[in-house]
Amino acid sequence: MPRPIQASISTSALSHNLDAVRRHLAQAAQAGAGVAPNVWAVIKANAYGHGIEAAVAGFSAAQGLAMLDLAEAVRCREAGWGGPVLLLEGFFQPADLELVDRYHLTASVHTREQLDMLAHSRLSRRVDIMLKLNTGMNRLGFAPEAYEGAYARARQLREQGQVGTIGKMTHFACADGSQGVAGQMQVFRDAIRGLNSDGPISVCNSAATLRYPDIAVANASPAHWVRPGICLYGASPFDDASATAYGLRPAMSLRSQIIGVQNIPAGADVGYGATFRAERAMRIGVVACGYADGYPRHAGTGTPIVVGGVRTRLVGRVSMDMLMVDLDPVPAAGIGTPVSLWGQDGPSVDEVASAAGTIGYELLCALAPRVPVKREP
Repeated sequence: MPRPIQASISTSALSHNLDAVRRHLAQAAQAGAGVAPNVWAVIKANAYGHGIEAAVAGFSAAQGLAMLDLAEAVRCREAGWGGPVLLLEGFFQPADLELVDRYHLTASVHTREQLDMLAHSRLSRRVDIMLKLNTGMNRLGFAPEAYEGAYARARQLREQGQVGTIGKMTHFACADGSQGVAGQMQVFRDAIRGLNSDGPISVCNSAATLRYPDIAVANASPAHWVRPGICLYGASPFDDASATAYGLRPAMSLRSQIIGVQNIPAGADVGYGATFRAERAMRIGVVACGYADGYPRHAGTGTPIVVGGVRTRLVGRVSMDMLMVDLDPVPAAGIGTPVSLWGQDGPSVDEVASAAGTIGYELLCALAPRVPVKREP
């Protein structure tokens, strides 16, 4: 019999979250008398741990999909996705362009070297590109003073037949915080002013899509595209606003069972390092889940967990294969009692992540291959 741990992925929750984001954008468009943007649903890192095929099914109503990995882009096509596919980091060597060509992928272009590769390519069709501007994130993208020249080079490649549409994009560093997006947005507007407006524009990640939807609303051509990621999986990009505040539902639920019970006296220690000492006699439940399953080792005593439908707390240090919980609030709990570590019937992944000093993104992406995954409607 396998260990009693399983992750379930709800495609209906994925679809629900996409619909919630699109409604949010439609309301902003209506308020601004503009046109709601198209959506590139971001499915990088194996769809944030949810699985490429599940994401293709759940996000079937998106206008496009976006990811990093060429192999994942191919999986999208093989799963039946016929719409646009954006490679967020573009291509890395000339040989990659053969797959970009064969599977009709759109590529982010953020270096002069990528433009050189396109210039020397011999492809069957033009490659649609999104020319990326570094507006202050200082990660990928052309510097503002180099952007006009890069755009001119891209247009030259279009005239020569290597490039198709030329879009413009950037990425916000502080859309989830008090600094906001105004400064970077001004850099973007200044850099693209005077350039042709025949290609799409994309600036909004999850945080900007939810908090600043008005900047994604197009009042004229060209079309705007947003790139929501974490919110589509039912987690929040914000420290000060929950996913439920935006009508989002968790798409991944991680569940296990109690596999052992210890009755300990006051003063007894629990777990490695004796980081928890009982102040009173208490019942401790042992759960079949540990950091080798993707649960964060740094989640400490007090991290929320649901046992038998009752909210309680983790105690002591998380082990490789097990963790311990306080069973006093759940007197009926025993061997085999179900445990929800995060998800639909448990704490949110953001709550668990906060207790571990990290973010929900990391927990979802860190789900270990050894955990069985069940795809649900």
